[in-house]
Amino acid sequence: MVTALLGKKLGMTRIFTEDGRWIPVTVLEAGPCTVTQVKTKERDGYEAVQLGFEDAKKSRMTKAALGHQSKVSDAAKRRLGEVALAPGSELKPGDEVRVDIFSVGEHVDIAGTTKGKGFAGVHKRHHFKGGPGTHGSNFHRAPGSIGQSADPSKVVKGKRLPGHMGNERNTTRNLEVVKVDAEKNLLVILGAVPGANGGYVEVKKRVKGSK
Repeated sequence: MVTALLGKKLGMTRIFTEDGRWIPVTVLEAGPCTVTQVKTKERDGYEAVQLGFEDAKKSRMTKAALGHQSKVSDAAKRRLGEVALAPGSELKPGDEVRVDIFSVGEHVDIAGTTKGKGFAGVHKRHHFKGGPGTHGSNFHRAPGSIGQSADPSKVVKGKRLPGHMGNERNTTRNLEVVKVDAEKNLLVILGAVPGANGGYVEVKKRVKGSK
C-alpha cells in the first residue's frame, strides 16, 4: 500500500456534525492514481512508486513524457509524483490507487503550493508591529535597522525583509479526515489546506504523532 495520494483542491465549504455544530472543511479530489513506475532497492537504491493523476491531452505532452507513460497504459497523466511505499506492499505498473486508502478519523499531512501574494512588506510578510501612528512619527511600516555599520558591515543572511511572498511549497500537518467518498473520489478534510482552488496537492499519511 502507498502512503500518499495525488489530488486537487476543489474548495472550502462547511458541514454539520451529528450534534448540530457546523465545521469548516476542504474538499479534495484525491485520485484515482495510476502507478506509472515502481522503484526497487536493487535497481534504484530505495523503494517507492511514481503515481500519475488526472488525464491529459497527448497533444500537449512531450514525446519523452508520452514514451515514459506508454509503457503502462494508453492514458497520459497530467501530474506525476513519487510517493513512499509501506512495508510489504506489492504494486506493479498499471495498478490503480484510490481514495479508500484513507479512513474517517485518520490524520494526514497535506502538501501544496501556497497562494502567491506578490511583493509584500514586513507587516504582511513577517507580521512586524511597526512604529507609532501619531505624534509626528515618520516611522510607520518600515522594517527599521537591518544590521550594524562597522562589524560585520553587511546584512546578515536570513534577515526578515520585504520580498516575494507565497507561491512556495508548504505542508500542513495532522489534518483530520472527516469524510471519504470512494465513488466520487472525494476527501473531506477538517480545516484549511495550502493552495488555491484547483491547485494540486499531495495527501500523505501523517508522520509526526503517528504511533
